[in-house]
Amino acid sequence: MDCPSCAATIRGAVERMPGVSEVKLSMMSETLTLALDESQTKQDAIEKKVTSLGFTAAAIASKTHTRDQAGHDHDGHESKPTTAEGAGKHPIDAGHGLPGHVHKATPDGVSWYHSNKGRLVLTTGVLLGGAWASSLVWPAIAHWAFIAACVIGIVPVARKAYAAASAGMPFTIEMLMTIAATGALFIGAAEEAALVVFLFAVGEVLEGVAADRARASIRALKDLVPKTAIVEENGETRTIDAAALTIGQTVLVRPGDRIPADGEITDGVSGIDESPVTGESVPKTKGVGEPVFAGSVNSEAALRVRVTKAAEDNTISRIIRLVEEAQEARAPTERFIDRFSRIYMPAIVALAVLVAIVPPLMLGGEWSVWIYRALALLLIGCPCALVISVPASIAASLSTGARQGLLMKGGVVIEAAAKTGIVAFDKTGTLTQGRPRVTEVVALGRSEREVIELAASVETGSSHPLALAIIERAKAHAIPMRNATEAKAIPGQGVTGTLDETAIFVGAPRHALSRVSFDDQAKAAVEHLETAGKTVAAVLADGVLIGLIAMRDEPREDAAAGIAELKAMGIRSLMLTGDNARTGAAIAGSLGMEHKAELMPEDKVAAIKALSAKASVMMIGDGINDAPALAAAGIGVAMGSGTDVALETADAAILKSRVRDVPAMIRLARATMGNIRVNIAIALGLKAVFLVTTVFGYTGLWVAILADTGATVIVTANALRLLRFNAGRAA
Repeated sequence: MDCPSCAATIRGAVERMPGVSEVKLSMMSETLTLALDESQTKQDAIEKKVTSLGFTAAAIASKTHTRDQAGHDHDGHESKPTTAEGAGKHPIDAGHGLPGHVHKATPDGVSWYHSNKGRLVLTTGVLLGGAWASSLVWPAIAHWAFIAACVIGIVPVARKAYAAASAGMPFTIEMLMTIAATGALFIGAAEEAALVVFLFAVGEVLEGVAADRARASIRALKDLVPKTAIVEENGETRTIDAAALTIGQTVLVRPGDRIPADGEITDGVSGIDESPVTGESVPKTKGVGEPVFAGSVNSEAALRVRVTKAAEDNTISRIIRLVEEAQEARAPTERFIDRFSRIYMPAIVALAVLVAIVPPLMLGGEWSVWIYRALALLLIGCPCALVISVPASIAASLSTGARQGLLMKGGVVIEAAAKTGIVAFDKTGTLTQGRPRVTEVVALGRSEREVIELAASVETGSSHPLALAIIERAKAHAIPMRNATEAKAIPGQGVTGTLDETAIFVGAPRHALSRVSFDDQAKAAVEHLETAGKTVAAVLADGVLIGLIAMRDEPREDAAAGIAELKAMGIRSLMLTGDNARTGAAIAGSLGMEHKAELMPEDKVAAIKALSAKASVMMIGDGINDAPALAAAGIGVAMGSGTDVALETADAAILKSRVRDVPAMIRLARATMGNIRVNIAIALGLKAVFLVTTVFGYTGLWVAILADTGATVIVTANALRLLRFNAGRAA
């Protein structure tokens, strides 16, 4: 499939079949998914229906054995349908028999003129050229040469039109083309009919080229993962297909090689360029125990990596899958245009009929003149440019975002992001680095070692950044860590447990106050530490305050710049944190933004809902602790460097974990919506101009198809400009 009308035709035909629901088509991956009640319709019937429309359909599961032959293979399946030789079907052109309107992107390494549509262009072009030449030297046969050129070119188009009409889709571009070309032959305009068919074929080839351009960046992502991997087993190495790697195997990655799978370093330290995954070109030094992503470049020293994810589940594959599937989530504007075109097409046909019969019957006009104008009106009225105006821009935007570490899951998200008026940020791990360090321990009645030991005992096993800071402090000072019994977290408050029959509580001072009273010394210490922008954890043992642990999580280097960019774009920034008010004020003040502190998870949701009443809200969080707030916001954006949560949880993800990428995402979304508005204006503007000139006889058939094809090409080319858009550059 290389145009939205392909998807619309298939969707319309399949949706009408009994037992079919939840139909989704991805033009980028050329896949169809649906829910099917096989008691009403069998899967074979679905494939036959799609094949009858001029496409080649095959079940994904039955094609995985052709992986090595695929030119566009994502996650273990081919996204370009193929038909086996000798299986009783014509390869590629199943159901046609003649070169025609086969909506299939040109396979990798195959020139456009080797495709069916390319051969149709060459054939009709040669015939048209021959007809014109014969008109100069042998005028008597020129008329028949033009008829032959038209008929040969229109037959495959007519087949497609008939198949679509039989499936309940009578108003297609193929049907309009068939009527226009046939009508032109009957009124003696064979020369123009042949030219119209040729120009239509040229437009089809250009559509295919544009579709391939849009897919090229996705294929480029896939190509970043090496084809082979060096596996180490029993002290020996061997080279295997990277797609065959299994979880638990150890691979050797030499300096300069790309890492073949998502995994964990088991031996070696090296600089890793993760730009294919996160878009961040500055290499990160990683060592034993740290994760690495498929497609990343090992730039310094040899590494041994234990595979933790299969090929179809590695980060690159999932990014590709998300970008392709995102196009199924159509934007409201795209859905409106779909609904509009369903009314618009029949209206144009009705108008053309009136133009053909009313002037001759009521005004004494010449039948051939007004039928000719009506046929030209049919071609002018074709909504191809209008229909493609939105999905072409969306596809280019999603591809550009993926390359720059900005994942948005579909047109709905892009359209909503463009309307963002307020951005709400979580603090820890979002505005800050998420790596707090213990800066001070205030012992009250016990030693610092005991305070850390008891606190670490209930925090062991937790992945919360503050817990990790306490555990890191214990390790740094060689303080023994024993697991407390009955350890559990109290959401939004702290953790409890028992060690050596001592009941322990570690949490924010304001929650500790409900369990024990603080003396003046403790209150002063808490106030002093929090005013300095530090997060304080109170440690209680058997209901007695024994110490305070102060931690500081520094803002990200680009946080202030990112907030400033949002302000310059007219967007309000707000920090929502469960931390204390003084620490929240200190961090927010240094970044120049508003804040709300001491919020429980449900308080964040309430705050998001209150903000949503004023403007569209985008929530930025870590994808785990902020899940309720992310869900409550108009758009939930997860901050994370290629993590599962960042890719799967929210509506969008920022892979580079940079605050400046928040305005970059909004900038890309706004640019996309601007591009869409320009496309719609071009499509409708050209239609309006040529509809008028056609009715008044100033333009004819060949200008009509040229205008329609030209509008489609202009709109597609304008959309492809987004492939070069630099979202990180402020206007």
